Amino acid sequence: MANYHPNFPLSLSISPNVISQLAPCVSFQDHICTRNTFGIAAQRDAIQKYGIAGRVWEAALAMCEYIDYSGSPLLEFDPPFFECEEADSEPPVLIELGSGTGIVAARIAGSAYFPEGGIVVATDLLDVCPLLEHNLGSIFSLPTDSERSRVLVRPLAWGNMGHATAIAQELGIPHTRTLTHIICSDLVYFPELFGPLLRTLIHLTSLPCPSADAGKSIKIVISYKVRSLHKESPFWSAFGLWFTFQPVLFQDKDGESWSQFGAMDDDTQDRTFIFIAYRRPESLAWEVPLSDRDLVDGVGGRGTPARKGDDTFETLLFLAMKIVE
Repeated sequence: MANYHPNFPLSLSISPNVISQLAPCVSFQDHICTRNTFGIAAQRDAIQKYGIAGRVWEAALAMCEYIDYSGSPLLEFDPPFFECEEADSEPPVLIELGSGTGIVAARIAGSAYFPEGGIVVATDLLDVCPLLEHNLGSIFSLPTDSERSRVLVRPLAWGNMGHATAIAQELGIPHTRTLTHIICSDLVYFPELFGPLLRTLIHLTSLPCPSADAGKSIKIVISYKVRSLHKESPFWSAFGLWFTFQPVLFQDKDGESWSQFGAMDDDTQDRTFIFIAYRRPESLAWEVPLSDRDLVDGVGGRGTPARKGDDTFETLLFLAMKIVE
């Protein structure tokens, strides 16, 4: 369709997320930026101009909770978002895909637990970058050409290797910096975007790195809300061929057992998960198919041209259902 735009699907009818301005901020600067920058009025205006990118989605709030409470005494996560690093380790470099309003990037960069010298690169389509620049610029001092900041805004369309390579070159990856994290919040929804999204994840985790275990060193943090299992499962089936992943577990400060984050929702179709994923080291030698359709169908996975899938997601979903029972 000539006029198709992923942020303006046919029959678009969405309203602001009213919970976003009420979400707790444990380690973030304060509640004011959440109310003013990501509140109902701001979302309403952004939705009109940027479509679905202008709304604060539920999985983003789950990611914010994970970020806020990692390191706090209120909830304990396994693993926490901010893990203790070696004293001589390099500052982290995080790239967020499909940043939308920028609320997740803001929560990361504004956290008291974010390491000194770290950088968060908020990315989205080129025509969404003005929204990110406005929202993040209202909270942080975005850099000029001669300044450095903990937050950058850059265009990165999924499947566009030029965009991804340009970001890597700007940051000096792999010569002066190493990509440490890829953040994904509520990105699995339209089947036609599964191939480009997976291709970008494969490309970013294939970037040259001084470490001998390059793929393992890049942590992917994914916040995912189930909407339509039938439509969304093919992504996870293909994703699991190239990446290992497991759910984040949590317990409250007085808890005696661990649970999957989000797994206590009564309705399977309304469940939210946070996954931690790493590139399968052996997959670095596999040939990535040129066709997005073939990629989603498993071609190239496990190093063979046959169509196939991985069942990790179905197993995790089954375990979550058993917890609720």
